[in-house]
Amino acid sequence: MTLAIVLAFAVLLTLLACALLWSRWPAWLKALLVAGVTVMYFYGHSAIHAIWGIPSTDALPPRFLLLAGVVEEPGQRNAGAVYLWVSELREGQPALEPRSFRVPYSKELHSQVNESLKRGRDGVAQMGTADLKLDKAGSGFLGLKPGNDEQELHIRDLPVPQLPEK
Repeated sequence: MTLAIVLAFAVLLTLLACALLWSRWPAWLKALLVAGVTVMYFYGHSAIHAIWGIPSTDALPPRFLLLAGVVEEPGQRNAGAVYLWVSELREGQPALEPRSFRVPYSKELHSQVNESLKRGRDGVAQMGTADLKLDKAGSGFLGLKPGNDEQELHIRDLPVPQLPEK
């Protein structure tokens, strides 16, 4: 699949080069074509990033069900990371497709993830919340979404559902 996407983009760039070099189109149309291909490149990059299966550095959903986690402790050559596999909670139900996230390492998050994985192995489902850090509230350039480094994560036991009385 990756090779097909790369080849498709190479064909697109070849067509763009032909149109720019050998066509008699007006300059404004050529500039519009360059701008359009540039925008499509960034759109395609973000679309591929979302489907490749690599852990996302985007913001985690506000409420999520923790399915798995791996902690990579910091070393001499890396800053460390926490990898979480989560499923967003929508209206009390987990989303059908889980997503993996890469979160910057912290000792507090390391201990939370380890404890929640132990509880998960004991059969207790784990739920997490991701809130904006207090010092980052209202930040973001032109309304862009915050990244997961601007969030504060809390993981706890999933509450037992309240069943209606018979």
